[in-house]
Amino acid sequence: MKALIVRGGWDGHQPVACTELFRDFLKNHGFAVQTAETLDVYADQSVLADTDLIVQCWTRGRLTPEQETGLVDRVRAGAGFAGWHGGVLAVGYEAADYQYMVGGRFLNHPGGLIDYRVDITGDDPITAGLTSFDVHTEQYWCHLDPTLNVLATTTFTGAHGAPETAGAVMPVAWTRQFGAGRVFVSTLGHSPADLELPPTRTLTERGLLWAATGRS
Repeated sequence: MKALIVRGGWDGHQPVACTELFRDFLKNHGFAVQTAETLDVYADQSVLADTDLIVQCWTRGRLTPEQETGLVDRVRAGAGFAGWHGGVLAVGYEAADYQYMVGGRFLNHPGGLIDYRVDITGDDPITAGLTSFDVHTEQYWCHLDPTLNVLATTTFTGAHGAPETAGAVMPVAWTRQFGAGRVFVSTLGHSPADLELPPTRTLTERGLLWAATGRS
């Protein structure tokens, strides 16, 4: 199996440090891992054609039409796509096909770094054995596709100058089928420390494997 890590963009989300956390994990599960630090790789079919998993961590970037088409077509044809936080949700805002594939886009995180609870929902192999847990990070408010398979949620309180959010239940992690491919997204992962929190790391690792193989 082959995994492609695509990383870059705004350095505030530490794309190199965050993606390096999962390199050995992927190798230990049989992946040959290639890294790209340019979005141009999405227009290179010689790279994408035999890629089983694309792990993206690229905040604030723009996708050219050729990049967007190459990525979306490859996932629809059977590659997995996975990522976290702004690396997948705060990029390519003008790219409608990309947004449709991911299933959501970031809009706001009232209060910045705050304490909140992540609630595990439903019954899915990705979350098997995990229970609800507390985090101190950004609580993402997103626009979302209603057809997502939601793995975890958070409930907004209306605090931090955003009273209009009170009581809203927002997905934190989800999967979706996209053609023959699979997509895993988590809103957690602002920093390496966030990703190293045991339940977040477990959720992310299982999501990566599911996106690649359909099994976690």
